[in-house]
Amino acid sequence: MKSLRIDNVSGVVTGRLGEPVLTVGSVRCVDGKIAAFDDDTDADVIVDANGATLCPGLIDSHVHVTFGDWTPRQQTVGWIESYMHGGTTLMMSASEIHVPGRPTDRAGLKGLAIAAQRSWENVRPGGVKVLGGSVIISPSLTEEDFAELGAENVRLAKVGFGAFESQSEAAPLVRAAQKAGFVVMNHTGGASVPGSAAVSIDDVLALECDIIGHANGGTTSLPDEDLERMFDAPGALQLVQAGNLRSSLRVIDLAKDRDDLDRILIATDTPTGTGVMPLGMIKTIVEFSSLADLSAADTIALATSNPGRVLHREEGVIDLGRPADMVLLQPPAGGVATDPLSAIERGDVPGICGVIIDGQVQGLRSRNTPAPARLATVH
Repeated sequence: MKSLRIDNVSGVVTGRLGEPVLTVGSVRCVDGKIAAFDDDTDADVIVDANGATLCPGLIDSHVHVTFGDWTPRQQTVGWIESYMHGGTTLMMSASEIHVPGRPTDRAGLKGLAIAAQRSWENVRPGGVKVLGGSVIISPSLTEEDFAELGAENVRLAKVGFGAFESQSEAAPLVRAAQKAGFVVMNHTGGASVPGSAAVSIDDVLALECDIIGHANGGTTSLPDEDLERMFDAPGALQLVQAGNLRSSLRVIDLAKDRDDLDRILIATDTPTGTGVMPLGMIKTIVEFSSLADLSAADTIALATSNPGRVLHREEGVIDLGRPADMVLLQPPAGGVATDPLSAIERGDVPGICGVIIDGQVQGLRSRNTPAPARLATVH
């Protein structure tokens, strides 16, 4: 049995929408799970949070992994470990579209998804959990293929890169994938990389995917008049750092008016042509909270419990029995705010002074965020 205790916490953001910041002084973890609050039982490792605010690790539901901690798009090594320093503890592949020489035939599509799923079960750069193996839905696939892939533990699929005349033609295959237990995401808006296709609002409504990927454009957004129509589709609406910020803010306003904030997911859609963005998740939280008049705690929920629920994961919530994936936040040194949540609401990126995944300390002072006002220490 391995145990960890985090002392001197100034408060806990649960990650759930609408919940207040909990007055909790310490969090005890056993075997990678949250075991108790305000329990001073001795532990193998003790972290002095030095007054930090504790929140769930961030879940990025739109990254473009290949194999290992390398992205060929920007020729960068170590990007996933660097994202951990931005507070990301779990990420989901939006298809391995950037693999050099990516196969497009039926056998190759299935083989790539299975190989990626297997690989990411065995590799965790910086401790980050990667949900890899997202099959690209193409005309050559059949309903039986999704049953076969499901039996091989491939559970993710993406629409938008297959050679359909119109992407809405993929709807029967989306139904087959969902029947086999897949989480299916669609591309939205203008075409992005070569080989991708534009996806209109009519395509989105016909596809009925679980996640309306980069609903604010990847990078080119739908027309303003189509943004409200996206809420008629059944899936979650994913807003990404690499998309159109103006459209994001309009979608958030619509979600607030419709009491639909539980359908909004924050993600990055990186690495892409936009770049490698280690702070992509937390920077988007800051932008949405400060520009869309959302509390910091509720905005964090868009990047934690909301994607966790859509991905059928236990991560994303601070509660007893949940995975001990946590981030310690401080106000940035030299800033105006005296606490990290106030910093977020005024548009300042907070300082990260600790990242814990499955109850293990993966990093203390972030090498990417502004310097935290106070540092955490390990005993």
